[in-house]
Amino acid sequence: MLPRTLFSEEHEIFRESTKRFIEREIVPYHDQWEKDGIVSRDLWRAAGEQGLLCCTVPEEYGGPGGDFLHSVIVNEELAKVGATGPAFPLHSDIIVPYLQAYGSEDQKKEWLPKVVSGETIMAIGMTEPVAGSDLQGIKTKADRDGNHFVINGQKVWISNGQIADLYILACKTDPDQGAKGISLILVEGNRDGFERGKNLEKIGYKAQDTSELFFEDVRVPITNLLGQEGRGFAQLMQQLSQERLVVAIRCATALEASLDETISYTSERKAFGRSLSEFQNTRFKLAEVKTLAMVTRAFTDQCIDLHVKGNLTSEDAAAAKLQTTEALNKGVDECLQLHGGYGYSWEYPIARAWADARMSRIAGGSSEIMKEIISRNILPSKN
Repeated sequence: MLPRTLFSEEHEIFRESTKRFIEREIVPYHDQWEKDGIVSRDLWRAAGEQGLLCCTVPEEYGGPGGDFLHSVIVNEELAKVGATGPAFPLHSDIIVPYLQAYGSEDQKKEWLPKVVSGETIMAIGMTEPVAGSDLQGIKTKADRDGNHFVINGQKVWISNGQIADLYILACKTDPDQGAKGISLILVEGNRDGFERGKNLEKIGYKAQDTSELFFEDVRVPITNLLGQEGRGFAQLMQQLSQERLVVAIRCATALEASLDETISYTSERKAFGRSLSEFQNTRFKLAEVKTLAMVTRAFTDQCIDLHVKGNLTSEDAAAAKLQTTEALNKGVDECLQLHGGYGYSWEYPIARAWADARMSRIAGGSSEIMKEIISRNILPSKN
């Protein structure tokens, strides 16, 4: 692969400690978590103690005080071993940034030390049975009643839905205002009227809990409003670029890991008296996937660099997600094919990688939505 220039020596030291933690605390237990459909809460506290959660939270709020590149490292090292269960990047780099960016000083003082330590695990509730990528179509309502919001509605496909203690909920606070009537509200998991549905069974990401959430007259104080009322849609749009970049980072690394695993397998597996890697078809397919992985890595690293410098646009992020997710799915499918029948066995890492990869083209905005975002800057507006 091409040399990478993003990381300092301090970052690489952090990478080594992260890698050791994952090998010690995650790899031996991930198979069991897949069977359980959820990871251990003890792991979250251990990760907090190791400084792997919420890397960019400042020290004044109990955080490590690192930068986004530390978060990139955690994401990459998890992806290298196929550890899809521990949703650290979701918690740290997709959800907690809402609290950092829009939370009041009281909210940040109360919650940031807890999310950094792993005492409090976060989830975000956007998707609903009738509203996926179309966030303006959500039906969950939060009506004002004195000094409280009263929440009624339903969310679905919520990662960390079972294990979370604190949820950021997208609600309609003024249904007549469309996107301008959406607000973000913090909801604690122990509120009366809040109920978690069953842990949903999925094709992949089997160790990561995913749930339906139900809200029936859930009362929360108005101080749980995150940022300004009616600004929720704008807040979501502002943060989605980092979310899509986080997806891209994982995909680029997962593609490289699948390639490495397939090179190893085809070098050892024999057919007709010689290793699979000696066949021209195998070599050509591996060359195609390697080239795809190299292009994907180069583009992803450029987007990371832009993001660190504050220059990543929503179109850039959409393109990163589109390219990396499509590349991962294409590449991992080729790698599975080279495994033959064993590629279809759950015991082999490539089978897990193939099943996990499919979600990436949907979550965080589908590939079709990414194309719509990108196309807006290509074609002239008719308005």
